[in-house]
Amino acid sequence: MNSAAPRTAGQDHLWSVDEHLEDILATVRPLEPIELNLLDAQGCVLVEDVTVPVSLPPFDNSSMDGYAVRVADVAGASEEFPAVLDVVGDVAAGQADLIQVGPGQAARIMTGAPLPPGAETVVPVEWTDGGLGEGPVTGMRARSLAPEGAEGQVRVYRPAEARAHVRAMGSDVKAGDRALDAGTVLGPPQIALLASIGRGTVRVRPRPRVVVLSTGSELVQPDEGLGSGQIYDSNSFALTAAARDAGAIAYRVGAVVDDAEILRSTIEDQLVRADLMVTTGGVSVGAYDVVKEALSHLGDEDEAGSGVEFRKLAMQPGKPQGFGSVGPDHIPLLALPGNPVSSYVSFELFVRPVIRTLMGLGDVHRPRTRATLTTGKALTSPKGRRQFLRGEYADGSVTPVGGAGSHLVAALARADALIVVPEDVESVEPGAEVEVVLLR
Repeated sequence: MNSAAPRTAGQDHLWSVDEHLEDILATVRPLEPIELNLLDAQGCVLVEDVTVPVSLPPFDNSSMDGYAVRVADVAGASEEFPAVLDVVGDVAAGQADLIQVGPGQAARIMTGAPLPPGAETVVPVEWTDGGLGEGPVTGMRARSLAPEGAEGQVRVYRPAEARAHVRAMGSDVKAGDRALDAGTVLGPPQIALLASIGRGTVRVRPRPRVVVLSTGSELVQPDEGLGSGQIYDSNSFALTAAARDAGAIAYRVGAVVDDAEILRSTIEDQLVRADLMVTTGGVSVGAYDVVKEALSHLGDEDEAGSGVEFRKLAMQPGKPQGFGSVGPDHIPLLALPGNPVSSYVSFELFVRPVIRTLMGLGDVHRPRTRATLTTGKALTSPKGRRQFLRGEYADGSVTPVGGAGSHLVAALARADALIVVPEDVESVEPGAEVEVVLLR
């Protein structure tokens, strides 16, 4: 079960933002862990500590192309008096059978190759004649390790300390060390580490599958022509992108016409691939708000605990909200208002924390900070409503962008923060300190 039924408080109850969010998060549980291949686990949260089974690197190896030698054999080497050593063979990366390096000898070695027995250090090829019987290797010749074969000599023009240019076994991580802690989000570096220590699969909480659909007979898909009274469907694109940004695998269904039966059928069809359903539009008090009609009766006696409750919140934008669970598996569903800004702000405040909770993350909220309000005039806010205004944040200051209208998509595209005006504040003067939710 992913979700339990929400609390009920009567139709006239005005919920605070915090009450609504608390109620949502109290009923949503993290997804059950599964074993995934490494690349499939990208973006997922690790549910167990990972211990290193084998040291990394697993053997002493060369960090340079050059020659593996004994320290005493190159001590005092110089341009005028080079050390002349017999080349006894080659050591390549991945080579299993290693040659022995004795007194007065050198083994030609490649980057990443194991340090052969008897060798104590590596002399870079640039410090030698490359086995060519000439001066130090430079330029293009520095990228070639002399003629093939194990015979011949090499002149070394500089001394080397013990274990110079040698990557020690276990210098990255040692067997028995903890490689990653439970709770780690697996990004490219973490996946690289897991692969390096031989882990092909890992136990994680999967990325939640979020299905997004918008409602409204007036909605038209981008690239189609607009008829009279029609607008393009932007909400389903915005929320699908936002869900992916939050870490989910998101599926965009698109616009559903204002028909309760069609909407109910569409939602039921999508439940098979959903850990979370998000709808936008049709949740206020209009005659055609079919989301209420469809979802209020989606649960039945065979699905005890299912159902969606519609609420009024003390916030602007985003006063009408819906929350509950649908289907036999009690998939959580959040019904957001249809105005673009209301929809996006509601997503950031309520849906994103749900996605992060399903992922099993500890911190599910956007970061917040305090900032100085930079504006030419005071901000006004309705009494008793927590207002979220779009803003641009930089260097401890925030500037409002656009107005308070919940349809202003262009201003939303410029915003990287939400300016929070508390319920008991009706005016905020320029230069005042305000709370800011950072969106990027």
